[in-house]
Amino acid sequence: MRWAVGISYDGQGYDGWQSQPSGRTVQDQLEAALSRFADQPVSTVCAGRTDAGVHGLMQVAHFDTVLQREPFSWVRGTNTFLPPDIAVQWAQAVPESFHARASAVGRRYAYVLLEAPVRPSVDAGRVGWVFRPLDQHRMQDAAGRLLGTHDFTSFRASACQARSPVKTVRGIGIRRRGAYWRFDFEADAFLHHMIRNIMGCLVAVGQGLQAPAWMDDVLAARDRDAAAPTFSPDGLYFLGPVYEERWGLPARTAAYDWLP
Repeated sequence: MRWAVGISYDGQGYDGWQSQPSGRTVQDQLEAALSRFADQPVSTVCAGRTDAGVHGLMQVAHFDTVLQREPFSWVRGTNTFLPPDIAVQWAQAVPESFHARASAVGRRYAYVLLEAPVRPSVDAGRVGWVFRPLDQHRMQDAAGRLLGTHDFTSFRASACQARSPVKTVRGIGIRRRGAYWRFDFEADAFLHHMIRNIMGCLVAVGQGLQAPAWMDDVLAARDRDAAAPTFSPDGLYFLGPVYEERWGLPARTAAYDWLP
């Protein structure tokens, strides 16, 4: 039987999602907890791997098992064996044709940025930080130049394993609440470090260091050196994959209400 689960996590204490020899990854922790609950080895496949320090509000993974349990049992039982900064939010039986990564038709991220003269404290590790003022109109102008289907090589990490740098960005939203900025990104898929590299460019434009039209030049260059330095992972949240309605999976978790 195939199950899909939605997981939320604080990425500060982990070396990203994907399993590593250190064992300090979200996947390692989840598989260990699932295996203890099921009393048999369980391996998972996720919708989108996240880097060290990046948080997840609704990562989705699937796994196969012969164990028969109710959905609430998978949630509560697995959470018993998980550390407090990782929690399964829901579990649902799915057809064997469902694949957490391949069935996703899109992916969503948010970046939360603090604009203040003093660095974060109570929200350290959970928000990015700038101390120079940002201009929303300039950033929106620059962000709009990235919409559509493009070659995003300039925003791609050297270690990226994606087969193609061509992606379709469907939306970039920018809004402010008090001292906090929220940037929302949706695309069919993202390259390694793509959002953090875009954030570095948007901040440079917002602070007046570059003109909005500079984003056109960066995109056209197809050269990582043309873009700004990679921005901090602290404020980046994986909101989750987008699936067709036929799968009947949740589109959000309660953690969504925590972000500004």
